[in-house]
Amino acid sequence: MGVNVGKKVFNGSFFRGQPLISPLVITQARTTFTVMVLAMFLALRFGRRIFRISRSDLILCMLVGTLGVACSNYFYYLSAEITTISLAITVQYTAPVWVLLYMALSGKERATAQKTGAALVAMVGTAMAIGIFQAHDKLNFWGVSAALIASFGYAFYNIAGPGLVTRNHQLTVMFYILLSAAVLWLVVNPPWRLIAQHYSQGEWGFLFVFACLTMLVPYMLYFSGLRYLDPTRAIVTSCLEPVFAIVLAVIFLGEGLRALQVAGIAAVLAATVMVQIKPRSQAAA
Repeated sequence: MGVNVGKKVFNGSFFRGQPLISPLVITQARTTFTVMVLAMFLALRFGRRIFRISRSDLILCMLVGTLGVACSNYFYYLSAEITTISLAITVQYTAPVWVLLYMALSGKERATAQKTGAALVAMVGTAMAIGIFQAHDKLNFWGVSAALIASFGYAFYNIAGPGLVTRNHQLTVMFYILLSAAVLWLVVNPPWRLIAQHYSQGEWGFLFVFACLTMLVPYMLYFSGLRYLDPTRAIVTSCLEPVFAIVLAVIFLGEGLRALQVAGIAAVLAATVMVQIKPRSQAAA
């Protein structure tokens, strides 16, 4: 949902018919407003103890926040602005393949036939979705590249995140990850540059509500869900996101999908599920 609304902001459907809010600003606003609200909630609900974290985990949160969350969010929106939501989210959701590749190369997990097959299905599905097999399609190099970078950021976040949650309160981890991302955006796009944009109260109000609906609430639910679901099940459940995003993009933004693209998207979604399913013997053990 968030990227669908975001694209309407990019193309001027919300404000004055002009693309006033860039992917950088909308990503920065989402993160900053979320951190502000989350900090107040944590302080009032838990007090100072909720902010305690070891130095090593704090450093890891900073890396996840900058190279993971910030990178994934920004390049995802950038790709959606340049190309289409369908392409951006499909390429981003090849992230489980990169997770598998890392786990196999690092020796933490064995690359079974099932997982290798899932990786191949994802690659072919992505090629179908972005139109490589359509001779009349002109492939947007920058759009695909941005989505691919977003997938790397998302993969890194999923590799490092679960360990942090097992050692700390999930909301503490969420706070420091998003705080690191917010600080990064303040350096990249300082406050005086935002003030120079002369956004109206209505636009700032929209960005605040947008942050609460598309980042604050979903992230709190996701991190809280990790207390009851193992990371594999949580990630598989999150694979429903591209399905809803693509459907909403077709309904509300009028983005068209060819049969081959639909097949490619289905293949990528199937691969992301396949790569997470444990064999029966391993599940029984």
